[in-house]
Amino acid sequence: MLMKPSIDFVFKKLFGAEESKESLISLLNAIIKSDSPIQDVEILNNDLDKEHPNAKFSRLDIKAKTDKGDFINIEIQVRDEYNMVQRTLYYWSRIYTDQIGSTQKYSELVRTVCINILNFKLLDNDRYHNTYRLKEVTTNEELTNIEEIHFIELPKSKHVSKDDVNNIDSLLKWIEFIKEPESETVQILEATDEVLRKAKNQLYKISLDKESIARYREIEKRMYDEISALDYAEKKGIKKGEQIGELKAKYDLARKSISEGLPIYLISKLTGLSEDEIKNL
Repeated sequence: MLMKPSIDFVFKKLFGAEESKESLISLLNAIIKSDSPIQDVEILNNDLDKEHPNAKFSRLDIKAKTDKGDFINIEIQVRDEYNMVQRTLYYWSRIYTDQIGSTQKYSELVRTVCINILNFKLLDNDRYHNTYRLKEVTTNEELTNIEEIHFIELPKSKHVSKDDVNNIDSLLKWIEFIKEPESETVQILEATDEVLRKAKNQLYKISLDKESIARYREIEKRMYDEISALDYAEKKGIKKGEQIGELKAKYDLARKSISEGLPIYLISKLTGLSEDEIKNL
């Protein structure tokens, strides 16, 4: 059985490896759709995160620099932690401002792109791929393309049947592979797409690695445990929507209190949130 690239550590182990650089370039070009496609990338963090998968601040992202000089950060998010937009803006700003370390000239700061592939629905529209840049609100005039953020919501993309294989674009091919690498559709695609076929062969190798198997099973167990816990909570009358609503209300109150200058320890008492949670808002 093949591991699914929709699991974060599998995604990074596959697309973040030097031997899979061709696959990463193909995926990035399918997402960004530039008039000047990426020809090469330098993977800046191809070391697999060794932290325990439950670690709160563990990140399994891929950072790369393109032959155009752009910085790109791409990662998969397995579950909704209800802070995706803020989290993305934070990491984009970190990658962008970290460039100051190598240059003191603002004019030399380069385009930075953040790509989020999500295993959940985030945005209030039906599009599975949404791209954001800095634009003027009234005229829609673009200020600059130096900031670009992508959200790809896997649940919004419909399964591609074998009859529609010839009518899909390159991004949908990769989405199908990430969601269901053993599907009949992927089997048809790999017959004519050499890069996708190479990615699947690399995925076979990962799926046979003993260390990867152990970690994959641990993640699967944790996910099943979370589903079981949620099911138990619902049976006890604790609805997920109510929990989310209560948490959102706490976050909203905390943000408002921060803007009004209240000390963090007092906000913590008012909301029941930890001081660390408040600092991360």
